[in-house]
Amino acid sequence: MRRAQRLVSHILRGVAPVSCAGGSLSVDHCGIGGLQRVAFFSSRTGPFFLPKTLEEGSPNWRPSLALTLAGALSFSVAAAAAFASGDAEAKERLPIELTPRNVVLYQYEACPFCNKVKAFLDYHDIAYTVVEVNPISKKEIKWSDYKKVPILTVDGEPLVDSSDIITKLYSRIHPDSHAVDDNASSEENKWRRWVDDHLVHVLSPNIYRNTSEALEAFNYITDHGNFSTMERVSVKYAGAAAMYFVSKKLKKRHNITDERAALYEAAETWVEALDGRDFLGGSKPNLADLAVFGVLRPIRYLTAGKDMVNNTRIGDWYGRMEEAVGESARIKS
Repeated sequence: MRRAQRLVSHILRGVAPVSCAGGSLSVDHCGIGGLQRVAFFSSRTGPFFLPKTLEEGSPNWRPSLALTLAGALSFSVAAAAAFASGDAEAKERLPIELTPRNVVLYQYEACPFCNKVKAFLDYHDIAYTVVEVNPISKKEIKWSDYKKVPILTVDGEPLVDSSDIITKLYSRIHPDSHAVDDNASSEENKWRRWVDDHLVHVLSPNIYRNTSEALEAFNYITDHGNFSTMERVSVKYAGAAAMYFVSKKLKKRHNITDERAALYEAAETWVEALDGRDFLGGSKPNLADLAVFGVLRPIRYLTAGKDMVNNTRIGDWYGRMEEAVGESARIKS
C-alpha cells in the first residue's frame, strides 16, 4: 500500500501546465503529466492549468487530484466490446495504389480521439499496427517530440492530432477530394467541429456521474491500458476516490446541470442533423459520421452508452455505422 501511495505522489508531482491545442478541427491530445495522460479533454475556451506540484495534505490536494483524474478518465473508458457483426462489403475499400502502407498507431486503448482515428482506418480497411503507450512513462513515444496521442506513422512519417490525421489521410487516399461539393463539405466540417467542441465534453461527466459508473470506467482503463500491476491498483482506487470532485468540476466547467439530459440532447441533435438520411454523408458515412461514431464507440456498452441508446433515437444510426465500419483492420500481434 505504501508503495502505491508513493507512486501516486510521484505521478502527481510530475503534472505540468496543460493547454489544449486549437486548430480548425482539433481539440485533441490524450496526454500530459501524470495520470492525466490516460485521456484528456479540455475546453477550447482556454488553457486548463494544473499545479506542477501536488502534495497530499495541502488545501488544494483533493480538488487538484480530481482535475488531474478528470483528464485521466475523461471519456476514457469502455467498450472494447466488439462490433462483431460488421459487414466486410460495407467498408470503403481503397485501390491498392492509394492504400497507405506501414501504418502504426500509438494510442491509449480507451482514448476517444484514438478511437476516431481507428474508426477512419477500419472503415477504409487500412491495415494498421497498434502500439499501446504507457500513460505514465510514455516510453513508447520517447522518439517523438510530440508527447501526446494519437500519433500515427505512415511509412515512418508521423502525423499528430486526430482531426488533422484524418484530414491528411483522407486527402492522401482521395486525391480528387478538392472536387467535393462546397455545401456538403461545409456541413461535414461543421459537425466534425461539433464533435471536438461539444460532444466529447458532454460525454465526460456521464462516465463518472456516480461511484458505480466511475468504477466501471476505471475497471476498463486499468484492464486494457499499459500499466504495471502497482500502477493499475494505484490508478484504479485513487481515481475512484476522486470521482465526487471530478463530476462536480466537469459539470461546472461545461455548464451542465443534468448529465444524462445533456447526453440525450446531444444524441438527438445528431439525429436531427441526419434529417432522415442513413448517414450525414447520405448513402454512406462521411468524416463527420466517423468522428461521432469514433468518440461514442468507447462508451457504447457502458451504462451511459446503453442509457443513451435506450432513451434517444441514435441507436438505428449507430447500428448502421457498426455495419458500415465493420471489423477492425488492426493487425493482430
